[in-house]
Amino acid sequence: MTMPCLLMVAPNGARRTHADHPAIPLTPEALAADAVACRDAGAAMIHVHVREDDGRHLLDAAAYREALSAIRAAVGDEMVLQVTSEAGGRYGPEAQRQLLSELRPEAVSVAIRELFGDPQQVEASGALCRDLQAGGSSVQYILYSPEDLIYFNQLREAGVLPPGSAFLLFVLGRYETPPVADPSRLPGFLAALAPEDRWAVCAFGPTEGDCMGLAASHGGHARVGFENNLWRPDGSVVEDNAELVRLARERIETSGRTLMNPRQARAFLGLPSVYSGGET
Repeated sequence: MTMPCLLMVAPNGARRTHADHPAIPLTPEALAADAVACRDAGAAMIHVHVREDDGRHLLDAAAYREALSAIRAAVGDEMVLQVTSEAGGRYGPEAQRQLLSELRPEAVSVAIRELFGDPQQVEASGALCRDLQAGGSSVQYILYSPEDLIYFNQLREAGVLPPGSAFLLFVLGRYETPPVADPSRLPGFLAALAPEDRWAVCAFGPTEGDCMGLAASHGGHARVGFENNLWRPDGSVVEDNAELVRLARERIETSGRTLMNPRQARAFLGLPSVYSGGET
């Protein structure tokens, strides 16, 4: 419990638009401004989605380079920039792999269920993950259930995924009306967790803060933001992503943990202390 907590922010996601909240950042300029505010509130890492002009989810290397360049110009090395490979109901594994092969980001999240759900995709997706890690990218594996985690462990044991410690994201809850995550689901993930792995939690709805506090008290890390939640614990709507970061910070510090600073975050993820270029 002496390790500081990595606090990440997911400011937009693949689905929500200004109809959901006017402060959701959808353009490179808006993402850069949001990154600064969230960094100042305590986030050391940002999880980035890019969009079409009409707001649709987009996996496109050129669009990512534009957004990442704007964010990097605003925050420098003071945040880790993680891109998503999420299908978003629009893309298949081939397109997801093509994006990551072309972009070579410093950090990326991949959903086991999306890239490895089809047995015919397992070999190619595993080769990509091994290649990304060997090339210096920090790969985070998204798991929607304890069963996903068990499958992840099997893939690693079989040599499909890189050996050794991995960084995992446990998703509590899902998109529904209203979206509410149950903190009591966390022990199911922890029961299947390998001792060497590091993990974080994201959670849907106004119980987000409870889930972050629980994760912090169990030695995990936290991801908050408009991708999963728009609300304070009392159900009222927050002003912006930075408010969600501040609320999570309060819960983390109440648990007795401090926050990772940017240099600690980069070391935790196995990245150089200074951004060395790649996707831009």
